[in-house]
Amino acid sequence: MIPRYTLPRMGALWSEENKFQKWLEVEIAVCEVHAEMGTIPREALNEIKAKASFTVERISEIEKTTDHDVIAFTTALAENIGEAARFVHYGLTSSDVVDTANALLLRDACALLLEQTDKLLEVLKRRAFEFKDTAQIGRTHGVHAEPTSHGLVWALWFDEMRRNRERLVRAKDAIATGKISGAVGAFAHLAPEVEECVCARLGLKPAPVSTQVIQRDTYAEYLTTLAIIAASLEKFALQVRHWQRTEVREAEERFKVGQKGSSAMPHKRNPILSERLCGLSRVVRGYAVVGLENVALWHERDISHSGAERIVLPDASIATDYMLDKTRSLLDNLQVHPARMMHNLNLTRGLVFSGQLLLALTQKGISREDAYTWTQRNAMLVWENESGGDDFQTRVLADKDIGAHLTSDEIKRVFSLEHYLRNVDKVFARVFNGGARKD
Repeated sequence: MIPRYTLPRMGALWSEENKFQKWLEVEIAVCEVHAEMGTIPREALNEIKAKASFTVERISEIEKTTDHDVIAFTTALAENIGEAARFVHYGLTSSDVVDTANALLLRDACALLLEQTDKLLEVLKRRAFEFKDTAQIGRTHGVHAEPTSHGLVWALWFDEMRRNRERLVRAKDAIATGKISGAVGAFAHLAPEVEECVCARLGLKPAPVSTQVIQRDTYAEYLTTLAIIAASLEKFALQVRHWQRTEVREAEERFKVGQKGSSAMPHKRNPILSERLCGLSRVVRGYAVVGLENVALWHERDISHSGAERIVLPDASIATDYMLDKTRSLLDNLQVHPARMMHNLNLTRGLVFSGQLLLALTQKGISREDAYTWTQRNAMLVWENESGGDDFQTRVLADKDIGAHLTSDEIKRVFSLEHYLRNVDKVFARVFNGGARKD
């Protein structure tokens, strides 16, 4: 599990103290509704609100005997409340409290994750505009393809995280659902109006229908949303790891003064944070599988989901919060090397412009097959002469077949970076709602 001290707010949210506090909020909300409806005396409500308190230590001590956490909780409350405690948990089953409290916890977790996502989006947007006009070789299959803009990579990541934000908002809405419907969801002891009023007090919506539990497809939606976010962060981190390879060196993690890369090799500067993010994404994906497995329960409820949720809900939330925070730091401080990008773009001595040459020839009326043959035969000569020699443009200028259809000026325009990057502004306009940078 991610150490809880690393991100105090998310760690504190999932503490035992806060969990029981949320349980108490639900119990108090139910008592308030009962008092309004005349089910319990107003004086009893006042006494409950004034005296209801607990300690995690006392609940744990009682649970050693009861083997039931909710009974241990209500017993601890009763010790402090006194006579009016008989109205606490009136008409409820354990899952009424636990699942409704879980909705509060998950809603608050989503709010924290949305804050982290917004911070990351700010970094992605800023760096996208920073490198909008920076040329970089695009790669497919790990092999040089065509020139692109380094800023487009950041714009693409921004757009993906914006979709993840939308997913989080939907997940937050889905899990912000309470239930006070009793042991099998049939409202045997309390009317649906009680549930509606309690949920309204807590800022939740009531489940339209439930069994003893809120249905776990909503929890699965939350956990799979976190898994998708983690997968995106892994994607970004994996790209950084590629850029930091010695043979590439187009970008690298910040290496602070005093940092050490290897116990044996003092020269090492490793992408340790990116690798950590890639590893943690596997953990969060595993938690999503648990969420999916928890959807199917026996009849109106069993507890096969319960023990697993005590692990996966806090840990997935904390891990994703940690990953978002570390990804923001990684990318905000990423050292980018435009000169190295240009060096790498020129490594193949102009071969990356072959696609534009192919099109220029077809525009002159040459069949695609012939144009491809003429272009490729020159390209392969450059490929195979790794030690140097003529570049691609020089060979193309000397090719009689090509020269019969394209002038030297037209050939030079084929090898223009500006041509390849001419639509970057239009893409930015689509991604950033007009393209204007708004800090």
